[in-house]
Amino acid sequence: MSARAPASATASSPLIRIEGLSKSYRRGSQEIPVLADLELAVMPGEFVALMGPSGSGKSTLLNLIAGIDTPTRGRIEIGGVDIASLNDSELADWRAQSIGFIFQFYNLLPVLSARENVELPLLLTALSTRERAHRADQALALVGLSDRADHRPSELSGGQAQRVAIARALVTDPPLIVADEPTGDLDRSTGDEVLGLMEGLVRDYGKTLVMVTHDPRAAARAQRVVHLEKGFLIPAAAAEP
Repeated sequence: MSARAPASATASSPLIRIEGLSKSYRRGSQEIPVLADLELAVMPGEFVALMGPSGSGKSTLLNLIAGIDTPTRGRIEIGGVDIASLNDSELADWRAQSIGFIFQFYNLLPVLSARENVELPLLLTALSTRERAHRADQALALVGLSDRADHRPSELSGGQAQRVAIARALVTDPPLIVADEPTGDLDRSTGDEVLGLMEGLVRDYGKTLVMVTHDPRAAARAQRVVHLEKGFLIPAAAAEP
């Protein structure tokens, strides 16, 4: 991946545009509302943190943005694509090209090396075996783990495992990265290092990053904090203690 100017330096329209978004789940004959009539825009090259108490809907919103779940009502546009209108095959192709995922517990396959874990998203592409390995090595170098490429997850520290997960999120060079509690399983010092790396992805590579977190210190590293409570977006002033 080569450094480029942040997308926000040239783009004037949102990368993420959410309009009238609602999500409910069915429990028998009962409809359980989770999100209600959300309106949100995220600009290219912006780092946004989603905060709220457990059950507020923030992880549901992240899954909707990532195309893992579908809304009950409303519209989600990512890069001008209405992802709610895509069929399953189109959505899988879109996710492979457009989204990188970072999870709290890394989600690395224990039988694979760091390089092989990073390569996994590239298996959906037409790249050769050699080119996949080269791209994985580039991504590992970007997160400072070239010397751990052949190590399995059990041979890595928590911080190193999360860096491998970040490399995996980057390897397809997606414009948007979503992170669900990426520092939740790390000590404070290691978490700060990971957050610094994520800030660099936005600052130096123009990535757009949406992060769910319970940690006010992690949220403070974002450019903007969006608060959710009981499925509603709370204005910043109202969300302040």
